[in-house]
Amino acid sequence: MPPLEPFLLRSTTMWLLLQSVLLLASCLRSAAAFPKGCYPSEEEGLKTFRCSNARLTEVPKDIPNDTNKLYLDSNRIPFLPRDAFRDLPLLLELDLSHNAIAGVESGAFRGLGDHLHSLDLSSNRLVSVSKDAFSNLKAKVNLSNNPWLCDCRLQELIRTVELVAGSSGGIVCDSSVQEEHVGKAFLQVIADTDFCNMYKKTTDIAMLVTMFGWFAMVISYLVYYVRQNQEDARRHLEYLKSLPSKQRRSEESSTISTVV
Repeated sequence: MPPLEPFLLRSTTMWLLLQSVLLLASCLRSAAAFPKGCYPSEEEGLKTFRCSNARLTEVPKDIPNDTNKLYLDSNRIPFLPRDAFRDLPLLLELDLSHNAIAGVESGAFRGLGDHLHSLDLSSNRLVSVSKDAFSNLKAKVNLSNNPWLCDCRLQELIRTVELVAGSSGGIVCDSSVQEEHVGKAFLQVIADTDFCNMYKKTTDIAMLVTMFGWFAMVISYLVYYVRQNQEDARRHLEYLKSLPSKQRRSEESSTISTVV
């Protein structure tokens, strides 16, 4: 074998080894950037990022922005802040089920309205959420198995979102403004009860009671004022009667001119 050939063979081997090391380092660096327990994959041609059972206490910051399906289920996330998913313009499915989510800030899903088609918030700790948190969201939403407070706010929320088929029966009143609704499916309750109209009536009654209270106070003050003036006038007349006749006429003239 000519001397040049071993050199070329060794050079080629070293080059391939170097490429392998660089590729491995790149993979390790990418993996290190993800939270522990999270990993990317591809499922049915869609780029998926899984963080199921990763003991997360917040939404990860380094989610690849080309992610189509995001699984954050079975973690310990307690709250969804504003713009939590704003850097995910291609997200189609978002699974947040089986967490400890008790609050959703308005704007938490901002930027997902046009493309997200599935949002799972089932089995969390949601009691009351503003409809504004879901504004412009076209996704089908699963809100089942949460300790909901059945009131006007929940009624407005249900009217705002499109529920996943078959999930409405899992939206049950854990508490309610009316005790008899506790334990019942919310859609069953609002078939006979309009919480928002009830709230409006309650507000109207409270306003009427307040107005009546003020009116009664004004009337009471006027009655007191008139009686007090009558008493003062009576005392003044008695005083005038007790004066000599000439001085009394002078006092009466003075009183009349003052009144005029």
